[in-house]
Amino acid sequence: MKREIVHIDEEKCDGCGLCIPNCHEGALQLIDGKARLISDLMCDGLGACLGHCPQDAITIEKREAEPYDEVKVMKIMVDKGANTVKAHLEHLKDHMEFGYLKQGVGYLKEHADELPFDVHKIIAEVHSKSNGGNNALQGHQHEHHHGGGGCPGSASRSFAPKETAAATAEEVPSQLTHWPVQMHLIHPGASHFQNADVLLSASCVAYALGSFHNSYLKGKAVGIACPKLDSNQQVYLDKLVALIDEARINTLTVMIMEVPCCGGLLQMAKMATQQAQRKIPVKAVVVGVDGNVRSEEWV
Repeated sequence: MKREIVHIDEEKCDGCGLCIPNCHEGALQLIDGKARLISDLMCDGLGACLGHCPQDAITIEKREAEPYDEVKVMKIMVDKGANTVKAHLEHLKDHMEFGYLKQGVGYLKEHADELPFDVHKIIAEVHSKSNGGNNALQGHQHEHHHGGGGCPGSASRSFAPKETAAATAEEVPSQLTHWPVQMHLIHPGASHFQNADVLLSASCVAYALGSFHNSYLKGKAVGIACPKLDSNQQVYLDKLVALIDEARINTLTVMIMEVPCCGGLLQMAKMATQQAQRKIPVKAVVVGVDGNVRSEEWV
């Protein structure tokens, strides 16, 4: 069986980072000035990053697939340096691939004396990175939630809806002031975006956060997107730049879910502010899958 995998020509790569937010699985990171594929395991081979490389440094290569071997991957990672090794291990941890994480750490410990960096420092830093209480680096056994791969945002979980003493049967009025709202359909030149405070929201946020309308949507024009599933996201980047420079929006609030693949939306917003001529304040709001706000800060 053959499998398609992203290949990066490091000679051509100039480190612009345009490909990073378009990797749905978070398998690409900018490390030491170059785009790096930090995990073959998470690369789906769909090539969402291809059209975002101005240097044509990214291609898809088809090769015979073999059972994933973390030791073989780690041998490749160590040649790329300490930062790439750390990013690879953190990527495995973020995606709850604790069995592979344990193998990678085992390889590092076994070859610690041969490697040109402090293995134990890297392991300690990865160990300290929060992952909701799981501790694969201490050798505990953990259940895989993805059948051997995939995004932790797709992991199934259940929790009871919240009830409060103030809950009533009255309908909460919508704070939506315009249509359409999907980023492929909005027009930056529309009157409701002119000099507005804008909310860029991941599609799932409104379903997870009960106070979405009154606490975050109220008084804002909105665009929604899914950084994992939406196609042709270069259009989103272009529209964000147009909103900043042409619609002259006042502020941009980016709301994302806590799952790793959702972070691409915030990265896209940051790239838009870097490319735009005007400078505006950007706020990042991270929402947990349980409906609680995890963090809210200006970035």
